[in-house]
Amino acid sequence: MRAKLESPKVLSEVISIISELVTEVKIKFDDKGMGIVAIDPANVAMVNFKLPKSAFSEYESGKEVLGINLDNFKAVLRRAKANSILIMESQESTLKIDILDKVKRTFQLALIEIESEDKEPPKLEFLSQIQMLPSDLVDAIDDCLIVADSCTFSSTPDSFIIEASGLNSARAEFSSDEVKIISGNSRAKYSLEYLQKFVKGSKISDRVFINFSSDHPVKIEFKQDNVELAFILAPRVENED
Repeated sequence: MRAKLESPKVLSEVISIISELVTEVKIKFDDKGMGIVAIDPANVAMVNFKLPKSAFSEYESGKEVLGINLDNFKAVLRRAKANSILIMESQESTLKIDILDKVKRTFQLALIEIESEDKEPPKLEFLSQIQMLPSDLVDAIDDCLIVADSCTFSSTPDSFIIEASGLNSARAEFSSDEVKIISGNSRAKYSLEYLQKFVKGSKISDRVFINFSSDHPVKIEFKQDNVELAFILAPRVENED
């Protein structure tokens, strides 16, 4: 595998986000591009990242799976500047990374064995689909974090509500004038600890897609140009209400 990326900032941002959920991943390369599918240690959340072949200025690869420590990968990617060029090349037991700017810098990351089973994102059907500005979702999650450790998503054909309650409460309500809503009546509760990590995807996208159904997993997608970053989070099912 050899892949050349003219603007590595987005890849650096995505790897930083994913590293908050998992420490080791299998990075898959094939004739379509680069991808990561991983599940967090608690088996509560899944991440799916795709960077297609078209995102690279040069790309040559058959089917390869590279086990990588994300903290090390993240640290190397952060050494790239805004105008740097990144070249990744798989070798027998390492991933060679060249960063080209004023000087050529070369890093060798040892490949690691990862015993986890290969996973594919589940095929889910959703009753409610919301499209909104990532900044609005970030604000709503930050509001809820002040009062609780979980929040509830509620959606009707005309509104989408994110709310949390404990001794205190917080609520953000969006109408169909402010967000795009395709929905029946759905209501589900999710962990704010995970959602706070997911919404960092707002750094790479100007739209976020939220898909959920009552007491079912939520899928949150960030899409921008050639980049796709999606998270799936299991619901909190409690007997409080």
